[in-house]
Amino acid sequence: MLSIALPTGRMCEQACRRLSAAGYDCRGITGPNRKLIFEDRERRLRYLLVKPRDVAMYVAHGAADIGVAGRDVILESEPDILELLDLGFGRCRLAVAAKKGWHDHTDRLLRVATAFPHVAEEYFLRQGRQIELIRLHGSVELAPLINLSDVIVDVVETGATLQQNNMEIIAEIAVSSARLIANKSSYHFNLAQINQICKELEAAL
Repeated sequence: MLSIALPTGRMCEQACRRLSAAGYDCRGITGPNRKLIFEDRERRLRYLLVKPRDVAMYVAHGAADIGVAGRDVILESEPDILELLDLGFGRCRLAVAAKKGWHDHTDRLLRVATAFPHVAEEYFLRQGRQIELIRLHGSVELAPLINLSDVIVDVVETGATLQQNNMEIIAEIAVSSARLIANKSSYHFNLAQINQICKELEAAL
């Protein structure tokens, strides 16, 4: 069986809708249960439910042949995988944001709070700006409001949270969406089956 790593949560529902539209049986995957593995014997597929940030690692290390991962996660972890298809959902931006009216004081380190330390470091290195990284895993927008950081690097979908907290985007780093990814070896050995999945998903977009 070919193993597909799907991200849990809202992205799982969206991924299953895309797969169902392409003719794949995803019944029960998004239901109220704690199962982590689902099999479609007719299609010779095994679905693995994985935390969104871990999908690319499962695929890179061969625990899954293909998977659905956000471009933001791929940019952060830089896994050794193939990116096959933009699935068109989960669109957001990786951006630098700060309190409205904030001005950078370039004579000191810029304090950056983020759950994307690699992306942040790479971006500010390209800008020639020295930073102090503050790694957070949730409520990143709070950091500038209580002077823990000067700016944040985070995923922005609608921008509503920033607006409600008197913050604004000051730079856009990258646009993200869900991508179909593949393990390099698996792609070589399962070329026909994986390409067929790509074609059917692309036709259903």
